[in-house]
Amino acid sequence: MYRSKRNTQRLPFEPVSDNLYIDKLKGQSLCDSLEENKRMLKAIMSDSSDFVMREFVMEHGPKALVCYIDGLSDAKSVDHVIQSLMVWKGEYSELKQVKQRALPVSQLNEADNFGDLLRGVLSGDVGLLVDRQPSALLLGLRGPKHRSISEPETESTIRGPREGFNELLRTNTALLRRRIKSPRLKMKPMVIGKEANTDIVVAYIDGLANPTLVEEVIRRLENIDIDGVLESGYIEELIQDNGYSPFPQIQYTERPDTVAAALLEGRVAILTDGTPYVLLVPLTFWMMLQANEDYYERFLISSFLRLGRFMFLIIALTFPALYIAITTFHQEMIPTPLLLSVAAARESIPFPAVIEALIMEISFEALREAGVRLPKAVGQAVSILGALVVGQAAVQAGIVSAPMVIVVSITGIASFAIPKFNAAISVRLLRFPLMLIASIFGLFGIVIGLMFIIGHLAKMRSFGIPYLAPVSPYSSDDMRDTMVRMPWWSMKRRPEMFGLRNLVRLGKSVTETIAPEGGQTFESTDRNMNRTDRNGSPNQGDDDA
Repeated sequence: MYRSKRNTQRLPFEPVSDNLYIDKLKGQSLCDSLEENKRMLKAIMSDSSDFVMREFVMEHGPKALVCYIDGLSDAKSVDHVIQSLMVWKGEYSELKQVKQRALPVSQLNEADNFGDLLRGVLSGDVGLLVDRQPSALLLGLRGPKHRSISEPETESTIRGPREGFNELLRTNTALLRRRIKSPRLKMKPMVIGKEANTDIVVAYIDGLANPTLVEEVIRRLENIDIDGVLESGYIEELIQDNGYSPFPQIQYTERPDTVAAALLEGRVAILTDGTPYVLLVPLTFWMMLQANEDYYERFLISSFLRLGRFMFLIIALTFPALYIAITTFHQEMIPTPLLLSVAAARESIPFPAVIEALIMEISFEALREAGVRLPKAVGQAVSILGALVVGQAAVQAGIVSAPMVIVVSITGIASFAIPKFNAAISVRLLRFPLMLIASIFGLFGIVIGLMFIIGHLAKMRSFGIPYLAPVSPYSSDDMRDTMVRMPWWSMKRRPEMFGLRNLVRLGKSVTETIAPEGGQTFESTDRNMNRTDRNGSPNQGDDDA
């Protein structure tokens, strides 16, 4: 007579919450009694209206049970699986036989404990339990589709791919795999969060990325002990080197082409389920001034735009502080006609220059934040019209001068030219202490503030890579793709600063196969054709003549 081998470890029907963590449930093995497993699943998932259990009997076989989350799994596929098992006329009911002969499902995994079973079910898989079997099958029947693939709104480009990541992890890995069709592209799965159990994928190219870097990334991720990760920003803040620095040390992007290019340079990507943003490590200061189009346009245009962004970065950081310092302490630096114009504009202003700047900068930041938070149809109008109305009203009321409105407007436009949003935020944040120190010490204060900022940047590291590399420490080869971008045929080596295992990126360049005279001309082509004609292939035009 058959006797069930019940597990000695029991889950109480009113368990303490700490016992229901997935990691805790891994120690609770499945029983070989279907009724016992069903009873424990009901206890664990009590008061969960979306948890569905459907018990049925296989033809010529024992009882079976499927469990899934309504809304995460495809209900039609579940019904199809149940139907195929109900009419299955198999002689055996072992999971091996069921898996090989009766399940029309491509993705199958096996679980022998409640932790692995519920992790798969809560991720959208369907759990299949059979009586007298101490393990379960996880069927990959994840159903509802997520947001379709569309162009990223935060990283728009004029030339380049229009695809962007979405919130589904497997869609993001597929977009990445489409661009790097190599078996060396590795995607290591991880799970972070005791409650949320968020799926994480660490992507890198084996044989290209530095193994020490990969191990360090995995080590930091494994050390995260948190209830849940709802967005990649949680991970970014937990694994960065310097948590008190205003500068970003990890890059995030929602463009697959950007991630693919970073992996080909030996960097490591961290993909998080539930968010379209992918983290890239390590990050240097100069990467914040680079855009995707720099590699899609010709190098002269890209270099010109990069130098422009560097100039805009300096303007966005120092322009208000320079205006305050010069108008307050160093009036002799202003040409006399301009000085008279500025003095006339500020004659009726009751506040010093620093108060003017703070009023306008805070108002500009408030309008910019309001434009972001409001609905898109209203936000742009509020941010643009609000800035115009507030600036004009402030000038007419005599609160601020017209030159200060111009200075703040130019500063705001320059900050928009910085490609990376988190870098622009850092510059906007540092602008305020520079303005305050300029109002006290003048140009000397600005120099002191810039020295502190540069010293801070020189001391920082991102996953062991100096933040100012390849400028400090200097690397002549890596400078080809820093402040300017040299042509592709001259960048034959990958960045040395990442410690890559393979530095060769480009073989024999196509430009070396083109003749030094400028290539094959039409004249040489006609000459070759005439020579061919004289060797036996008559020219049709000569025959007609």
